[in-house]
Amino acid sequence: MASGVGSVASLWTEINRCGQNGDFTRALKAVNKILHENKDDVTALRCKIVCLIQTGGFKEALNVINTHTKSLTCDMIGFEKAYCEYRLNRVESALKTIEGISEQTDKLKELYGQVLYRLERYTECEAVYKDLIRNSQDEYEEERKTNLAAVQAARSTWEKSTPEDLGLPESTYELCYNAACSLIGGGQLTQAMKKLQEAEELCRISLAEDSDITEEDIDAELAVIHSQMAYVMQLQGRTEDALQLYNQVIKLKPSDVGLLAVTANNIITINKDQNVFDSKKKVKLMSADGVEYKLAKKQLQAIEFNKALLAMYTNQADQCRKLLANLQSQNPGHPQPVLIQVAQLCREKQHGKAMELLQSFSDKHPESASGIKLTMAQLFITQGHVTKACDILRSIEDFKHKQGMVSALVTMYTHEEDIDSAIDVFTQAIQYYQSEQPGSPVHLSLVREAANFKLRYGRKKECIIDLEQLWKQNRKDVHTLAQLISAYSLVDQEKAKALSKHLPSPDTMSFNIDVDELENSHGATNVRKKAAKVVGENPPKEQGQVDLKKKKKKKKGKLPKNYDPKSTPDPERWLPIRERSYYRGRKKGKKKEQVGRGTQGAMSGAATELDASKTASSPPTSPRPGSGTGSAPNVQGQSRGGHVLVLGLDGAGKSSLLQCFVSGSTELEVSPTQGFNAVSINREELHIEFLEIGGEEKLREYWPMYLKNARVLVFVLDAADSTRFPLAKASLHQLLTSKPYLPLVLIANKQDLPGAHGVTELYESMALGSVGEGRKLCVLGTQVRKGSSSAHPSVQDAHELILEMMNSN
Repeated sequence: MASGVGSVASLWTEINRCGQNGDFTRALKAVNKILHENKDDVTALRCKIVCLIQTGGFKEALNVINTHTKSLTCDMIGFEKAYCEYRLNRVESALKTIEGISEQTDKLKELYGQVLYRLERYTECEAVYKDLIRNSQDEYEEERKTNLAAVQAARSTWEKSTPEDLGLPESTYELCYNAACSLIGGGQLTQAMKKLQEAEELCRISLAEDSDITEEDIDAELAVIHSQMAYVMQLQGRTEDALQLYNQVIKLKPSDVGLLAVTANNIITINKDQNVFDSKKKVKLMSADGVEYKLAKKQLQAIEFNKALLAMYTNQADQCRKLLANLQSQNPGHPQPVLIQVAQLCREKQHGKAMELLQSFSDKHPESASGIKLTMAQLFITQGHVTKACDILRSIEDFKHKQGMVSALVTMYTHEEDIDSAIDVFTQAIQYYQSEQPGSPVHLSLVREAANFKLRYGRKKECIIDLEQLWKQNRKDVHTLAQLISAYSLVDQEKAKALSKHLPSPDTMSFNIDVDELENSHGATNVRKKAAKVVGENPPKEQGQVDLKKKKKKKKGKLPKNYDPKSTPDPERWLPIRERSYYRGRKKGKKKEQVGRGTQGAMSGAATELDASKTASSPPTSPRPGSGTGSAPNVQGQSRGGHVLVLGLDGAGKSSLLQCFVSGSTELEVSPTQGFNAVSINREELHIEFLEIGGEEKLREYWPMYLKNARVLVFVLDAADSTRFPLAKASLHQLLTSKPYLPLVLIANKQDLPGAHGVTELYESMALGSVGEGRKLCVLGTQVRKGSSSAHPSVQDAHELILEMMNSN
């Protein structure tokens, strides 16, 4: 018995020593030996729980607590239990445990504040930290102030509350960062950017003092600050700068899954319906394990919305519906899932079903009816039902008297030639402001617009009341008085004469007016005639002299030598001789040295890069229709690959895209392709030959001849030139009819130009929903920066996608 007591005492000594040294793994082994002798030893059980928590065994520690509930009461071990539940993301259980503890210590209040923050109960959390700072004096005061600043930032961002000035110092980069987040929540973006720059500088200074920290460690610590800077740039409209900074953060591969998810999500919001290939890669970062415990509910909700939108843009209808069903179950009253579902139905041409869905949601959730009805009106307008759209808009009580809504309704009724309804809209709006805000600028501006509208459409009698009201407001308004006199002249001439007395005298009206300038002004009809020429000014002509106008002779077009009008022209006359199907090569002994020039239509100045005769991997010329691999013979062991046919109307930017694919830059000038342009790309075992055919009308008849051997069709479209969409659509559908399973990549080029249509709009405009269910289809937006040393990311994405399709096709 004595040896047992001595053994236990030595074990306690070892536990004490290991605890002081931080060796909790060894201490745990000693505790287990003690518990083996006495399994109900309360002190040993508490030591075991502490050792397990210190070594990260939160689940095992919680099991020990729940197994010995009789020995370990809540007051005795309540903090450790709540902490284990908090670390295991059982936040509700942790809150319940904390509330069941009678004695509220400082460390328990700290944990209570963390739990409230995770539950997004920010007001209560703020009160806890204020109490801790006010009633405690220890070395953790700076950490508490940092947490309080984080709570204020969260309230400013998610609750849109104005943060209280608590006089918190900004001596550390954490405090400075949280202050910047509060400013972002309040919309003060310029000040927020300055605070973030201060936080970055403080972080570098703070970490540079530690000799063990490397430059990589500093970049990793700065990642969250840089991501927030990019967010500010994005809100300011500086999307290119924001995208560059976001990608720098992604390349660092930070360990914080929450930071990665938010950064990837923000990149997707910049891409929108363009660069969907890049967005699909970013989605994986948003789905990492543990993200749901790192982000606020609204952040997680936004991520799920963007996943659904991306699925819609990439034509993954089933995936989109699955995500939307999950969102609707979690947020039954939120309109966003319904709006995305309606957009998906419209892409599928199910407008009737979309309208029923909107009407049903509007009836069930009247608090969201305004936004839903605006969408319904938009759908009616796209279908040409303008009057129905007006009826929907006039039923929105919140907006129907707003100036913008009045303007929209009047414009639509005028388009439908329903002038009476347009005037009725004005009348109702004027009556509303007459009762609510009489004499306000909005009221008077509506009266003015109503009067002008009625005068414009010949309703002078109806506009008298409006004009009188305006004139009473400003008796010096001569223009309104003149309009009123003109209107009364049709109804009451005596009244018109009486009002005309208020007009200023002609002398007053003509004061300081330059008559010559007025007569010569644009739009003047009665102008003085120019002085006639003096007779005899020109010298008399000699007798018999006659004025003769020289006529330009039109040159007749030269016809080719040996032209025979009876013979049918050669259909391949536009092709170089070497590329014609009947060309059989030169005779022996007459071969001349090859000239280092590119193929017809190749870029000027890029001969050495794209010249077929200078690279072994490039085809010598564009292939003949019906040939398998151009004029090159099949070689044993040849790499996989094939032809990519690049078509599109002239001016779409096909040659520039090909130059980016090959050289990765656009520093060289590109000439429009007059015939054909062929380039080759090798990647590992993949050998791809891109064949571009010019898009002029005379060359389009040759397009179908080259479809036979194409493995992928790339159709390039000028997204900024909507006038040529119908022609491009007809040309594309004519090609696709003969090849129902040919993979198609539609490139919506020139996205950087004003008025460029997005991928979604072009999907509808080009009627791609009817090109065949079994066809691989992808629509991408691109832009080519002329004179740039590197290709735009959208061009890189298009390049990668084509290579991937060729590899898998």
